[in-house]
Amino acid sequence: MMRNARGFLSQLALGLLLTAASWQLHPAAAAEAPEAWVPSTAWDNKDAASAGRAGEVYTQVCAACHDKGLNRAPQRSMLALMPAESINRALTEGIMKPMADAAELSADDRMAVSRFISKTKLLGEGPGSAPLMCAAGVSPFDVGEPPVLSGWGLAPGSSHRIDTAVAGIDRHNVGTLKLKWALAYPAAVRARSQPALAAGAIFVGSNDGSVLALDRATGCARWSFHASAEVRTAIVLSGWKAGDTAADPLAYFADLVGNVYAVKARTGELVWKVRPNNHPNATITGAPVLHGGRLYISGSSLEKIRIEATYECCRFRGSVTALDAATGKEIWKTYTVDKPTLQGVNKAGAEMYGPSGASVWNAASIDEKRNRLYVGTGNNYSSPPSAMSDSVIAMDLDTGAIAWHYQATAQDAWNVACNQPDSTLCPKENGPDVDFGAGTIYATASDGKDYVLAGQKAGTVYGIDPDTGKPRWTTQIGRGGIVGGVHFGMALSGDRLFVPIADAPDAKEKEYKRPPNPGMYAVDIRTGKLEWEAPSANVCPAGREFCYPGYSGAITATPELVLAGSHDGHLRIYDAANGKVLWDFDTVRDFPAVNGGVAHGGSMSGGSAPIAYKGLLITNSGYGFARKMPGNALLVFETGK
Repeated sequence: MMRNARGFLSQLALGLLLTAASWQLHPAAAAEAPEAWVPSTAWDNKDAASAGRAGEVYTQVCAACHDKGLNRAPQRSMLALMPAESINRALTEGIMKPMADAAELSADDRMAVSRFISKTKLLGEGPGSAPLMCAAGVSPFDVGEPPVLSGWGLAPGSSHRIDTAVAGIDRHNVGTLKLKWALAYPAAVRARSQPALAAGAIFVGSNDGSVLALDRATGCARWSFHASAEVRTAIVLSGWKAGDTAADPLAYFADLVGNVYAVKARTGELVWKVRPNNHPNATITGAPVLHGGRLYISGSSLEKIRIEATYECCRFRGSVTALDAATGKEIWKTYTVDKPTLQGVNKAGAEMYGPSGASVWNAASIDEKRNRLYVGTGNNYSSPPSAMSDSVIAMDLDTGAIAWHYQATAQDAWNVACNQPDSTLCPKENGPDVDFGAGTIYATASDGKDYVLAGQKAGTVYGIDPDTGKPRWTTQIGRGGIVGGVHFGMALSGDRLFVPIADAPDAKEKEYKRPPNPGMYAVDIRTGKLEWEAPSANVCPAGREFCYPGYSGAITATPELVLAGSHDGHLRIYDAANGKVLWDFDTVRDFPAVNGGVAHGGSMSGGSAPIAYKGLLITNSGYGFARKMPGNALLVFETGK
């Protein structure tokens, strides 16, 4: 059959273990937070047998590790979440090339097995084309335009607010919005990196690991950088003085296998790359936060999706790491869980460890007055539960010392095995899996009081005293649940907090005491009282699979408007004063793409919020993950003249 195939399996497994920091097919590639992820059940021996040469390659070369979890090699269902292009790149020029060479895999073999594993096509075979590169001198770096907004949260306190004068979109012209251009992300089924704006460009990451600097007027690419895996975080830009021709700013981002990058914003040239957490399942979902010459990196993982009964669950610990922004050197690291210890042996004979988890899925908000940052944490992965899971935590910016924490839900230990027929790995607590996945917001209200605002998957919103860590108010809005409540981000303008609620159907539907309440809501941060409610109607047409009402993704506010993308693929703009929908655009359609081919919209979710600037409205569309509609579109709208 295939010479050397068996001989290199042990080398392959060792390579996977030792090079997890940069391996593109790492389990973290399956990253999704804070939603539950259910592994595919479609993989079986018949599947491989019917796939011809591709199935033969997988069975003889890959299956011994990936079907059995040898040395914790990621299971095939995890690899299936990676685009074929990323898998093929790993086999042809990446970390897996020596192993593929040892098995004497031809170029056709590598392409075939990549398609087989991912169930997607390679670049040029499916949706999306390579970026259209700008002609020399056509789209110069505009030194007169420093970064428009500050990182993922758009301001140090992560308000996700844009002034009306900056946005250029208001109640009067919102109805004139028309599509300006669309880009089809190459080899993509989801689009979830929030764009950054500066120097006349849009900086954004993509599903295939590309980071692009796109001309804002035309969509051509000034440069393209390839990370080791998907870049789902926002791109964060360092600032410069307007007009400084010598400015050499950096762009920061992270990938799904846990690497953090700094590249030159003018050229895309790599400056440094580090991996702050060496756990084999580590990933980064929250965007880096740049403040005071430091990058604050949230640490999360996909260890909670391991379901095989013999896996030694679990040892990952959530964290926040401070890096020197110029060099990537670690300054401090603070964990959210004590080091896991042996707790016993399960019925399959595997050693069980805990406590674990309490991942930090979100980007930190910054409190300059108290010199602190605030983050939310997720549930524990294994027993026993710990004190800082499902919590809001305050850390000192200089040292990482924990000033306080508020635990909203105790005894929440859960992993994906709890939803599987073989629940051996499920902790005895069995959930309820109600992470703080959304970023916190630090704000000062008109009453002069400061607040840390936090939204939870339980469907609850909190207004916390930043001095004591105790809630001033608590408001239940959504039903909550595994895919319910507040997911990726809220927005604030003045005293009004805008709260998107997902409340999509999930495996525990019959266990909830409240009915689902998907929609958009406004809360007065001084009292926690609802100011207005806009429940989502189900407008999904018959036959539109994975279409649901509700809002899972991050949102953006101006003093007049709320910008939000929905599960159902609609991009909506609400009146911030009363919740009335002022503009509604269904993105689930084909768009001619500036880079050739067709861009297609889908569900909108993740940490990517719509962004408005000078009359432009910029959004991603497509979220082929966790039972949402796939897509590969970056859409740029503009107001009428």
